Amino acid sequence: MKIVQEKLQPLPSYPEEKIERNEFSIAKEDDVIGRLAFIGLEKGDTLPDIARHFSLGINGVSAANPGVDVWVPEDGERIMLPLSFILPDAPRKGIVINLAAMRLFQFKGDSESLAVSTYPVGIGTEERPSPMGQMYVERKATWPTWHVPASIAEDHRKKGDPLPAEVLPGPLNPLGKYALYLSKSSYLIHGTNKPASIGLRATNGCIRLYPENIKKLYENTPVNTPARIVNQPYLIGQRNGVVYMEVHAPLEDLDAAEFDKIYKKLRNIEKESGRTLDWGKVKKVLAEARGIPVPIFEIRQRSGKGVAEPIGVKHPGELYGRPEIPELKTDAWSVLAADVRDEIDAVRLAAIINHQGPQIPARVLSKNVSYHVIAGPFNDMREAKDAIKRLKIDLEIDGILIEPDKKK
Repeated sequence: MKIVQEKLQPLPSYPEEKIERNEFSIAKEDDVIGRLAFIGLEKGDTLPDIARHFSLGINGVSAANPGVDVWVPEDGERIMLPLSFILPDAPRKGIVINLAAMRLFQFKGDSESLAVSTYPVGIGTEERPSPMGQMYVERKATWPTWHVPASIAEDHRKKGDPLPAEVLPGPLNPLGKYALYLSKSSYLIHGTNKPASIGLRATNGCIRLYPENIKKLYENTPVNTPARIVNQPYLIGQRNGVVYMEVHAPLEDLDAAEFDKIYKKLRNIEKESGRTLDWGKVKKVLAEARGIPVPIFEIRQRSGKGVAEPIGVKHPGELYGRPEIPELKTDAWSVLAADVRDEIDAVRLAAIINHQGPQIPARVLSKNVSYHVIAGPFNDMREAKDAIKRLKIDLEIDGILIEPDKKK
């Protein structure tokens, strides 16, 4: 069900430069950073493109906007940009990654002048989860070679996609251009050639970032920097005398201890303030799990500061990292990915294919009573057949090779 209140109240729009995405200062005793915002979508936008432009993960944008189509949202639809975060309950030193929020925080400075950089991440799958605990950055590398673990090589072999023992730097290397090697053997924080996977459980246990974000993290992270990985779907924090609650859908069934910890925090707030929380509101936040800080209690009533209201953001027109779709000429190789009757289904599939990594360009062509999803252009038959193979392995699509029209 969609949350309708965002559509009803017009907001003044500000240039996107007014919105901070990654760098924040932390006021003393505060646990909440950033500010929520709204943006009106334009035709052709996808939530993954909006997410990347504003340095968000697809999980965060989707959870904050339930009911909005990820790949074919409505033209003019207004969505929330979840650019406010409650800091993890962990020492504010070095790197802290909250798996439940799929977000990395890098703390700099001390208690007198503390700042944080934050970036969305992709994390390990359910079968190969990311590890938790205290670690440190053991070494760093640019243009890393990927030494393929035996278990991953076996998985690819079973899918008919055999991998070499090592993958050299380049567009096919899933590590991207920068890598931080953690002290826990075989686990890295690295870039990616699949940017649409940021905000998903999509890795073999490593932590991946957008290429533009890993570059910043790499440049600002010395060797021996501590790195702690936690899993905290329930977060409580304060800012300006207001208590906020942020809830993410748990990655898996947690033991009761994690929830009990939050329950005790809320009871302590009641005890210290001498007032009763609105437990109905707490239950609503828990049930919705939208991944955004929601004010649930004012510690200092009528303090004058209160809650920072969301602001509107003007659409930038061009979205950073949006896949470019080259013109499809008849004298080039291409692939018929699908022939469907519904135009929206065709547009959705083309968008999904466009966001594969490395990109497979695709578009929709109207053909009589149906719509063709065409991938390409490709330089030669080998490239086209490689695309057919990837479509089958990644999306279970049986592509059909289209030869160039040599008559034109």
